[in-house]
Formats: sequence, structure tokens, C-alpha cells
Amino acid sequence: MANYKDIVGTAVRNNAGNLPSPETGQVWFDSTNLDFKYLFPAKVASWRSEGNLNTARYSAADNIGTETAAIAASGQSPGYTANVENWDGSSWTEIADVNTARSNAAGAGITTSALIAGGYAPGTAEEDATEIWNGSAWTEVADQNTARYGAAMGAANSTSALYAGGNGVPGGSSAITESWNGSSWTEVADLNTNRGDFSGAGTAPAMIVFGGYTAPSTYHDQTEEWNGSSWSEKNDLNTGRRLQGAGGTYTSALCFGGQEPSTSAKTESWDGTSWTETSDLPTAILGMVGCGSNSSGALSAGGIAPGYTTVTNIWNSVRDVGAWSTAANLNTARAASAASGNSTAGLVFGGYTATAKVGNTESFDGSSWTEVNDLNNAREMLAGCGTSTAALAFGGGNSPSQLAYTETWNGSSWTETADLSTARRQLWGAGTNTNALAFGGETAPGAPGANSALSETWNGSAWSEGNDLNTARRELGGGGIYTSALAFGGQSALTETEKYNGTSWTEVADLNTGRARLGGSGADSDNILAFGGEASPGYAANTEEFDGVSWSEKNDLNAAAIQLSGSGTTTSSISNLGQAPPAPSAVGALTETWAGTSDTIKVLTD
Repeated sequence: MANYKDIVGTAVRNNAGNLPSPETGQVWFDSTNLDFKYLFPAKVASWRSEGNLNTARYSAADNIGTETAAIAASGQSPGYTANVENWDGSSWTEIADVNTARSNAAGAGITTSALIAGGYAPGTAEEDATEIWNGSAWTEVADQNTARYGAAMGAANSTSALYAGGNGVPGGSSAITESWNGSSWTEVADLNTNRGDFSGAGTAPAMIVFGGYTAPSTYHDQTEEWNGSSWSEKNDLNTGRRLQGAGGTYTSALCFGGQEPSTSAKTESWDGTSWTETSDLPTAILGMVGCGSNSSGALSAGGIAPGYTTVTNIWNSVRDVGAWSTAANLNTARAASAASGNSTAGLVFGGYTATAKVGNTESFDGSSWTEVNDLNNAREMLAGCGTSTAALAFGGGNSPSQLAYTETWNGSSWTETADLSTARRQLWGAGTNTNALAFGGETAPGAPGANSALSETWNGSAWSEGNDLNTARRELGGGGIYTSALAFGGQSALTETEKYNGTSWTEVADLNTGRARLGGSGADSDNILAFGGEASPGYAANTEEFDGVSWSEKNDLNAAAIQLSGSGTTTSSISNLGQAPPAPSAVGALTETWAGTSDTIKVLTD
């Protein structure tokens, strides 16, 4: 007969304090603090860039749809446009135009049943026109009672809506609220605070409005909630702003970007009671199209950042938390070295110290560095790939010259083999010591064509020239394997990213932060990290992850740096400092290791 242990399992472990090395999901009893605890993977909220709008625009009618199905209607680009685009979760497609081109109109509903109202149009100034969308065409219907623009609206569909506040009435901003029943507008209870250029979330029976502006210089942080008959004040935003994006429901919403008075990237999350600051947009933007399901999912598209933009960002609040941890320092401080392996078994080779170019090679076992046999040719700004026991080192320079040397590592020593077809430095590499890719770099300092687009493949014994990069560049980053690689960034602070499929390079989504002399790592072209580098201006600590479609911001390096080495995958990478501010010549020995997920200890409560 089965006993209790066979049926239920082993008893919960008793430990004085936290377990020293718990497993994810493990439960234990902390006898010191008298708490049951368990370990779970930490999650983080973040924005990621997605497919761009076809037409750059500002102050389009927003709040139609969600992060997976949305509409951007009308706006300025920079003239007034009637253009409408539909978002399917990955790309924008042009659909039927609105009848009246306008900016600062309010929108609400879903992609098959929506309406836009009010706005500002050339010739008529404040608009009172209302149009409804049936999934294929826009139809003009009954006008509002009071023409205005920059109002907030909530609606579940085209038959029921609430339109509040706005600009352009006598005296400036308005508190007027109108209710839509599918055929006409009726004035109902006013807002508590006059304002325009603000946002709403939710539907007509239950919605909130927040932020806004009153001339000449008041940026509002007030939040108000509609209960079906009147407005009541709720907890304020942390930052007053106008022309922001928003989405969600009256109990779970997001507010992002806007003007405060400088253009903002701030994001705040609403839980039905209060606002909490969370991860910023990749770029400060105002006047974007905004919508979303709730505080866990939202969309921001277009706006001004600072020029008219087509950029689309998607909010996801349940991404795994990845983080950098400092590890043991290198024995020899250096910059512009190369690396292979990962955070538990790595190799760093070459580079330059404060006084000379070096061939020093060091092996990492996850906790400490050990000096091993040097490269045969000391050099800086070289490329590398492979593992800690089977690596490839190629290219580089001894300023001002470029080198074509290639060396293979067998776990104990380096052997010279066939040179690159074209000598160059400040290049990047991907792959193994038997199948590799070398791309970009500098071929002739100061001469026309110094930035190289060359791409070469290695078969274990010789290099062959392949199809070039689309953008010639040096000081770039990269990662992947020889049939699936990514090249990104470069001199001077480029954002351009290209994907290699084993034959040719294709341009894909740009980095959020352009930079040169950065680090990179990744298992293939759909799983890549970019970190550190020289942005404009200054040294960067930014880390971004590419998922095959777009880049998303991750946790920063602990130390901003340039000329880093990098190797590994999006779950296990290694970075060596390179140069750190303030002195341009200050080389570093700092090592950081990346874990793609991290765990948090949670206390179980009654």
C-alpha cells in the first residue's frame, strides 16, 4: 500500500534562512523568519520595436484596438492626411481613408467597429464631425454638440462612446462630456478639471482619463474615473504630461511618452488604484497612436521623436529578466580583444594594454581566469569565434596596419593557418573554428573605402569571399553562426542591422540605440545580444536583445564601456570591459557574465 510520502512526495525542507542554492520552483521553510518560500523566474516589463507604419504621422486618432489588432487613422504627416492603416500584430496595411482629414481627433473601439470624433482640420479648425467604421468603410454620422480637438474618448465599439474635454472652445480647454448612443451625442456631467491633449482608457460605462494640458503652461497629472453618470478624482499620474499614448481598461491601463514639457519616454502602469512608473519607451515620443488590452499589453506607433516617425513599439510585461553580473577580472587589462565560448567556459585573446599590442590568451572556467599560450601574432581589433577549447582568431591590426592572420586554438595552443583574403581590423566574426564568417572592418585608414562591406566564409582550411554587407562599416558588433548571423551598429554610431542566411545579407530592424565599438553574442541570427559601445554622445551600458524581428531593451551592463569583447548566447554570454570613461586610454580587466533569466525568492503568504 502506498504511503503518504509516495503519494505526496518528500517533505518541505527546513532551513535557517534562504537556501544557499535553491532550484527554480523549489519550496522550503525558513525557520529563522518563520516563512515558507519558493524560487521562481523573475519577469520584467519592456518595450520592443516592431514593423513600422507606412506613413509617418503625428496626432492620429488613437485608442482603436489593441497591441495585436489596431487602427491608426488620419493625423499630420506633416500635412493633414486622411490615410488609415491597420495593424495585424506584425505589420501595417493601408485601408480605406476617412472622409475628413484631421489631427488630434479622438478614436475608440475595435478594428471592425470603431469611431473617430472631433479633431482639428484645415479650413474648419475645430471639428465636430463623427465617423464610424464598419470594418471596410468610414461613414459620416451625427456631429458632436461642441466642436473641439485633443479630447479623450472611450468605446467598446461604434454604438456606445464617451467623449470628454478637449481644446478649441471659448476660453481654451473644456470639461464638456458627451455620450454617444450609436446615432447621436448627448451632453452629460462635466469633468472636474478642464483640459485637452489628454488620454483615456476603458469603455463608455467605465473609463478613466488622465494627464492633459491647459494653456499657457499647465501639464496635468490628474486622473478621473467615469461611473456611468459622473466623474470622480482618483490618484494622480507620477508625471503630468500631454499628447501621450495610452491603452487598457479603467482598472488596468498604461500611459506612455508625451510632453512634460520636454518630450518623454516615461511609462506608467495603472492597477485600478494608483500609477506606478515602469520601463521607459526606447525613444522619447509625443503625439503617438496608442492603444492596448491592459497594463500588460500596449502599442505605440508614430508620433514625433523629434521628427515625424513611423516607429512602432509593443509593450510586454512578462518577459524573462536577464542580467549582467560582475565576475573575476582578467589577469591582463586590455581593450579591443576578441573572445569565444560563454559565461562558464570562455576564452579572451589579443587586444592592447596601456603600453602595447598583446597576444595574451586567458581561459575562463566560470569563476576565474588562467593565462595560457599566447597568439603567435600580437594584435588589436581582431575578431574571434568558437568555443573555449576550439576557437578561431582572425584579422586585426598593429596600428596603423591591417592584418590578415588567422589562427586556430585547440585547447592548449594557437596554430597559424590560411590568411583572410583581405587584411582588415575592427571586423566581427561568427561561427566555429571549422565553419566561420568574417564581416565588415577597416581596410585602409583614412583612405576612401576604409569602411568595408566584405564578407568571407571559413571552411576549416581556407577563406572564400561571399556576398557583401549592404552597409560598409567598421567597429561593428555581431553574433550567430556562419549560416545564420547578425551584423549591427558600427562607425559612426550606426543603428543598421543585417541578417545573414548562409548566402546573403538582408537589412532588418534597427538597433534602438546606435553605437560603435560595441560587443555582441548569440547562438543564431534570431537570438542575439548587443551591449555597450560608443553612442552619440558618450559610452553606453545599454543591452538589447534581437528575437529575429526586432530589438528590445534589456538590463544594462554594470559598467559603460567601448571596445568590448563578447561571446556566448542570449542565455549565457561573457563581456570584457575594454575602455571605460573618463580617460580614453583607460583599459580594463572587468569581466561581466550574462544570464538570460534570473530567479526571485518569494515569500508565501496566507
